[in-house]
Amino acid sequence: MKFNEATATPVCDALRATGNWNPNWEPFAELDAAWTEKFMAMAMAPITSGVLDAKTVEFLAIAVDASCTHMYGPGVRRHIRRALELGATREEITAVLQYVSVLGIHSMSLAAPILIEEAAAHEQSLVGKVGACNK
Repeated sequence: MKFNEATATPVCDALRATGNWNPNWEPFAELDAAWTEKFMAMAMAPITSGVLDAKTVEFLAIAVDASCTHMYGPGVRRHIRRALELGATREEITAVLQYVSVLGIHSMSLAAPILIEEAAAHEQSLVGKVGACNK
C-alpha cells in the first residue's frame, strides 16, 4: 500500500512536527502508513503515558540509541541535549552510558568460551601430525 494523504497518521505527524521523526522510518511510512502509525503509537505509549518522568524517559532513550545493537548517533545527541535541558547532570548521563555499555560484554561472554574450546580442539588435531607446530 503506497502512502496516501487519506491515511490518518497523527502520531507520525506529531513526531515529524516536533523533530523526533527518524528519516529512516520514512520508507515504512511510504510502504504502509497505517502499520507505521500503529507501530509508532505502540512505541510512544510508555513515553506519553506519564508513568515515567521526562528525564527518566530521556535516560532510557539515550540507553536505547547508544546501545551496541542500535548505535543511532542523532538520537543519542537529541536525547542527551533534552536530558540536560531537563536538569540531568553529566554524571547521570555518564552512568547511563556506562550501564548500557554492559550490553557489549555479551560478545566476549559468548565468544571467549568458544575460542577456548576451538583452540583446544585445533591444538589436539595437530598432535601427532608431521611437521605440526603445537604453539
